[in-house]
Amino acid sequence: MLVVGGTAFRVWQVARVDDRRPVDAVVVLGAAQYDGEPSPIFASRLRHAERLYEAGLAPRIVTAGGGRAGDAYTEAEAGRRYLIGRGVPASAVEAVGVGGDTLTSLRAVAERARAEGWHSALIVSDPWHSLRARTMARDSGLDAWTSPTRSGPVVQTRETQARYIVRETGALLYYTITHDSVDTPTTGVG
Repeated sequence: MLVVGGTAFRVWQVARVDDRRPVDAVVVLGAAQYDGEPSPIFASRLRHAERLYEAGLAPRIVTAGGGRAGDAYTEAEAGRRYLIGRGVPASAVEAVGVGGDTLTSLRAVAERARAEGWHSALIVSDPWHSLRARTMARDSGLDAWTSPTRSGPVVQTRETQARYIVRETGALLYYTITHDSVDTPTTGVG
């Protein structure tokens, strides 16, 4: 119980911190997209990344996330199109359309980072996802910090927040033990 409680506290604690700082890239973790249109959760992440880019914290935004069978766009492609449509220069937005879960996406981003010679990243996701995403990014070889969104459906009610803290606590404990993603095609945990 102590390990579970301590992990839940760390998930909650890291969710409350915005570690924004100058980095090589702002990395936006994907979420659902519908025929190229980001879901409300994904759009909230993308707008947050756009603000970080506009503040001069990174020269690029990297959108991450694959697609499901039959999708016309990957999450990364949908995110890139959304940001360009909002005025972010196309040359400043890179799509890494690999991965059906957080771990696979971050490993693909880390591989791209090594190939292009950049090392540090500011991970943008939901607050409760921050600790696990940062841990996975660092384990993949990125110098990573987090800047979680503060708007969108995931942060609206205490009930929703509690549900996500419980979910992320379990997912982080699973990752810590196995160094694998808890995600399956039906869980959507990532």
